[in-house]
Amino acid sequence: MTFRTLTKHLHKDSNTLAHIFQTYAQSKQLSKGKQLHAQLITSGYPSSTYLTNHLLSMYGRCGQLGYAHMLFDEMPQRNLVSWTAMISGFSQNSEFSKAITTFCLMWGSGESPNQFAFSSVIQACSLLKSVRIGKQIHCLAVKVGFSHELFVGSNLADMYSKCGWMVEACMVFEEMPSKDEVSWNSMIDGYSKNGYCEEALVAFRKILIEDVTVDQYLLCSALCACGSFKAYETGRCLHALVVKLGFEPHVSVSNALTDMYCKLGDMDSGSRLLEIDSRGANVVSYTSLIDGYVESDQIEKALIVFVKLKRQGIEPNEFTFSSLVKACANHAALEQGSQFHALVLKYKLDQDPFVSSTIVDMYGKCGLLDHSIQAFKTISKANEYAWNSLMGVFAHHGLGHEAIDVFNRMVGQNLKPNAVTFINLLNACSHSGLLKEGLSYFNSMENVYGIKPRSEHYSCVIDLLGRAGRLEEAEIFITKMPFEPNAYAWCSFLAACRKYGDKERGKLAAESLKRVDPENSGAHVLLSNIYAKEQQWEDVRSVRKMMKDENVKKLPGYSWVDVDNKVHIFGAEDWCHPHKKEIDLKLDNLLGKIIEAGYVPDIESVPLDLDDDMKVKVLHRHSERMAIAYALIRLHVGKPIIVKKNIRVCVDCHSAIKLISKVEGRKIILRDNSRFHHFIDGSCSCKDFW
Repeated sequence: MTFRTLTKHLHKDSNTLAHIFQTYAQSKQLSKGKQLHAQLITSGYPSSTYLTNHLLSMYGRCGQLGYAHMLFDEMPQRNLVSWTAMISGFSQNSEFSKAITTFCLMWGSGESPNQFAFSSVIQACSLLKSVRIGKQIHCLAVKVGFSHELFVGSNLADMYSKCGWMVEACMVFEEMPSKDEVSWNSMIDGYSKNGYCEEALVAFRKILIEDVTVDQYLLCSALCACGSFKAYETGRCLHALVVKLGFEPHVSVSNALTDMYCKLGDMDSGSRLLEIDSRGANVVSYTSLIDGYVESDQIEKALIVFVKLKRQGIEPNEFTFSSLVKACANHAALEQGSQFHALVLKYKLDQDPFVSSTIVDMYGKCGLLDHSIQAFKTISKANEYAWNSLMGVFAHHGLGHEAIDVFNRMVGQNLKPNAVTFINLLNACSHSGLLKEGLSYFNSMENVYGIKPRSEHYSCVIDLLGRAGRLEEAEIFITKMPFEPNAYAWCSFLAACRKYGDKERGKLAAESLKRVDPENSGAHVLLSNIYAKEQQWEDVRSVRKMMKDENVKKLPGYSWVDVDNKVHIFGAEDWCHPHKKEIDLKLDNLLGKIIEAGYVPDIESVPLDLDDDMKVKVLHRHSERMAIAYALIRLHVGKPIIVKKNIRVCVDCHSAIKLISKVEGRKIILRDNSRFHHFIDGSCSCKDFW
C-alpha cells in the first residue's frame, strides 16, 4: 500500500497515525517517517497537537532537532507533552543547554512540568556538571511534588553524585520512598567515581540483603569499586556472583572484570579472561589490559597487547593512547612516545583533553621542553588537565617563574585549579627557591580556592622550607601538621639536614622515616652522608652495620642513555659494556679538558673513608659521566644528549657536567630522581639550586 493510499484510509484515525510515527521513532526509520509526514502535508491532512507531539518525539529520537524545532515553533497550541518532547529531544541529543532553556521557557509559559520533563532536564544538568542549576530544578521538583518520584529522585541522586556532591546525593536517595536497581546504581556508581569505594561496596551488600534485582549495570559499578579499593577477595566473590547469575557473556561485565583484575594487579587473571572469551574482546577490554601493564610497570607487555589489538582489527581510542603515552613518559621512552604521537595525529585524537595532556607530559619527561610547549600550543581548547601538565613540566625542569605564569594564565581562562595544580605549583617554587611565593600559594589553597591541602601539599612545603635552609621553620611546620608526615616529607627534610649539615634534626628525620617506611634505605644512607660530611667515620660504619643487620639494601646508582634505538645502562660498580675501552679513554680525555677549564674535584661528594686520590677516581667513574662519555662518542654533533639517572646527581658531577658541556660544545640534559638539568656552555638551568 502506498503512503498516499495509506493516508487516504487513515484520514479519520489519528491514533493509528500516531502509533505508526511511534514505531518509526523506536526503530529509527527516519526516512519512512519523513515520507509519511510529507504525504500528510501534501494531502491536506489537518494537523493536531496530539499528532504533532508524536512527530516531535520521532524527530527528536532520530536526532533531527532542526525539524522538531521548526514544528514546535509553528504549533498554534502546545501542551505538556509538546514541551516534554522538546526537552527530552535536546537532552537525548547532547544539546543540554537548550534542554535547560526550553524547560525554563516551559515554566515561564505557565505549564507545570511532569516527572519526564524533570528527569530530562536533571540529566542535562548532570552532564553539564551544572550543580547550581540542578539545585534550582531540585527546589522546583520539591515545590510541585515530584522530588520523591522514582525517576526524578534517581536522576537527582545521579546529578549530585556526578557533580561530586555525595552528601546531597545521599540525602535525596534516603528520602526516596521506593528504590529500584537504577537508583541504587546511581549511588554505587557515584560512590565509586568520587573515591568512596568502601561505601559503594557496603551499598552493594545492602542490595543483596534487600533482594533488589541485580543487573549488569550494578555489577559493573561494584566491580569498578573493587578495583579502585583494591578489595581483592570481594572482587573474587563478585566474579563468582557474575558466573552464578549468568552475566559472564555480557561484554560490559566481562570488560569490568578484566579492568578490576588489572587494577588489583592480578594481570594473569585479567589476561586469562581476555583469552577465554577473545570473540567478545573489544577496545575497552584491551585498553584495560594495557593500562594494567602500564600501572604495574610492564611497558613491554603493554606494547605487545597494543600490537595484538591492531592485528585484531580493533581501532584504539583516546584511553588506549593515554595509557601508552603515559608509559612512555614514565620511562622517558622518547622514540616510542614520538611514534604514538604520530598515531594520535593519524587517528585525529590530538585534541582529546586526556591524550593531549599526556603528550605534553611525555615530551617534558623526556627532556624536550620546547616540544612540550609546542604540543600544548596545538591544543585548541586546553582544559585544566592540559594546563596542569604544562605546569608540571615547568616544575620538573625547575622553571618556577614560568610555572607561576602558566598558573596565572589558567586562572585567567576561568579554569578552576585543583589539588594537582597546587602540587605542581609548590614543586616548581621549591625547585626554584621561590619560598615566599610557594608559602603564599599554599595559604591560598583553602582561603581563596576552597581546596583542603592534602599530605602531598604539606610535603611540598617541607621540601620548600628545607631547600631554602629554613630547617627550624620546617620542623615547626611538621609539628603543626594535622596528620603524620609521609615518607616523602621525611626524605625531603632529611636531605635538607644533610645539605646544611644539621646532625640533630637529621637523626630525628631518619628515625621518623624508618618508622613510617621501614624498607626505605634513604634514612640510613642520608644519615650516613651527614656523618661522612663531618668526617665522623665511626658513626658512618655504625650506620652501615645497622643497614647490614636490618638487611636494608642501598639503592645502587645507575644512569642510562638512548643511542641507536637501544637503551644503554651504566652503573658505578661492576659495569661492563662492549665499548668499555673507548668510554674509559673518553672519560680520561674529558677529565684532562675540564681540569684545564678550572675543574676542582669536590671530594666531599664521596661519603667514604678513602684517601683523596681514590675519591677522585670514584667520582670520575660515576654512572652519569660514563653515559655522557658514551653519548659523546656515538651521537652526532648537534643532537642533544639526554641522560637519565635514578638518584640525585651529586655536587661534583653537576660541576663536572657544566664544564663538559662547555669544552665539548654540546647541550647535555640530565634527569635525576628530582628534576631536569639543562647544561649549556658551562652553565645549568637550575642555577646551582636543586
